[in-house]
Amino acid sequence: MGSAYKTKPGVRQSHFPGILCVVYFLALLLMSGIHMGLITLIDSRGWNDIVAIVIPTVYWALVAVGLTLYARWQIKRAYEEPMHRLAQATAKVAQGDFSVYVPPLHTVDKLDYLDVMLLDFNTMVEELGSIETLKTDFFSNVSHEMKAPLAVIQNCAQLLQKEELTEEKRREYTDSILQSTRKLSNLITNILKLNKLEKQTIRPIPECYDLCQQLCDCALQFEDAWENKELEFVADMEDRVMVEADPGLLELVWTNLLSNAVKFTPVGGTITLTQTSDEKEVTVSVSDTGCGIDEETMRHIYDKFYQGDTSHSTEGNGLGLALVQRILQLSDGTITVKSRVGQGSTFTVRLPMSIHREEMNQ
Repeated sequence: MGSAYKTKPGVRQSHFPGILCVVYFLALLLMSGIHMGLITLIDSRGWNDIVAIVIPTVYWALVAVGLTLYARWQIKRAYEEPMHRLAQATAKVAQGDFSVYVPPLHTVDKLDYLDVMLLDFNTMVEELGSIETLKTDFFSNVSHEMKAPLAVIQNCAQLLQKEELTEEKRREYTDSILQSTRKLSNLITNILKLNKLEKQTIRPIPECYDLCQQLCDCALQFEDAWENKELEFVADMEDRVMVEADPGLLELVWTNLLSNAVKFTPVGGTITLTQTSDEKEVTVSVSDTGCGIDEETMRHIYDKFYQGDTSHSTEGNGLGLALVQRILQLSDGTITVKSRVGQGSTFTVRLPMSIHREEMNQ
């Protein structure tokens, strides 16, 4: 395999400029001319043989020393100094310092392969720093998400130890413990799923199935929830559309989107599930009349553990949309969102249509 820098246009494949070879050639040619001049001078003066040997020898010794020192200076300036800087930078990175930067030797219009190597090293260090930050944020967020339900479980368990509790209070504390354990269970399950999806240990297993039927089944899972909040649920779908995808993974997409719609739509609001298709793709939209999403939240909705509600008082752990996005990436699908604060949001999923409409209707 060829090196990556060879594929980059405008990158010189030699670190030393071609003019340097010309300089060495001309210098040696000049030195040879001077040598011939010395020989001619010695012959014309009639100097003895010892002088005739010593003078050219000393002369070429000086030429050799000069050329050696010049070559040494060129190597030190061109190779050793940048390699020393790179070695110092790698030592700092090994100690956990990801703020290092090694400047390239030439400007952008005169880059060579060594400059590209230094720039790639800087990019690598920057990425490592980002990964370290993400890892720190991940542990911080996991700790925060686990701390709240664990505190509820601990407090309720202590209250349940009181003998004078009424049956109503005992049931209330028990329900709180169950709700917190479910939240912890969902958190751990989502973390494991997302981790497997990102490492691609879970790979989609496509099969042909009726997407409309799956959407109906997923929507019915939230029937009690939307009835309790007196929500109006509107479905506008085709009778049947066959797709080739992993039904288990796509079910996670629909349940997450519908769950968010129910969660953030106030009492008396409306949730709309729409599905259309053409010869190229199938489109599924989940709309609500909830609180909407502001611009700052919109930029982070697919980040792990990010929640627009910074108090984390609402249900959820900020992993749902991260899961949705990763699943759709593995399924060659896309997701977009349109939202206005105070008016609601619409999440639109597009999946490639791999079966012709004639086959769908059979």
